[in-house]
Amino acid sequence: CGENHLQLNDMPLKWVFQQDNDPKHTSKQAKSWFQTNKINVMEWPAQSPDLNPIENLNVNELWNVVKESWSGITAERCHKLVDSMPHRCEAVIKNCGHTTKY
Repeated sequence: CGENHLQLNDMPLKWVFQQDNDPKHTSKQAKSWFQTNKINVMEWPAQSPDLNPIENLNVNELWNVVKESWSGITAERCHKLVDSMPHRCEAVIKNCGHTTKY
């Protein structure tokens, strides 16, 4: 395939991955993966409090938000998405499996 696909380092914003100091996140294997994939990881002090806001979400609260959002999707919208599949598949094939306008 051609060279016209988007590369990770071509993204317009600089991303920083946030995680706490849980041992499974700081293992040699995890650190190596982040380095190999050139992903910047936010530095955290040792024994730091968990500052990830999503961890304070109650599972029931999260599920209620998902159900509410899901119920707002109309049948017409679903039909349009299904009907767009031939065009989506053509675009993916044309772009060698890389990012498309969809």
